[in-house]
Amino acid sequence: LGMFAPILAFLALLIVWGGVLIAWLDQVPTRDGIYLALVTALTIGYGDLAPKSLLTRALAILMGVCGVLLTALVAAIAVRALTAMGVDDSR
Repeated sequence: LGMFAPILAFLALLIVWGGVLIAWLDQVPTRDGIYLALVTALTIGYGDLAPKSLLTRALAILMGVCGVLLTALVAAIAVRALTAMGVDDSR
């Protein structure tokens, strides 16, 4: 986890700061921008909020990509940890 921690932190901060930027560009409350970024990054996509401009839509796409990368990295860390513990289901 040690070498992945900076990458995880970077992706998480990128998602949050992307939400702040979306809020600023679309002139909505900051909490709504961060909420939109997190819902998009976690691929939940409720649809209750949507970016308005072309630039903020592009940023939302970037948040989605960051979320997929974050999820993949967490899954890879979990698999590596289970492998290191000797948990193997290849029987």
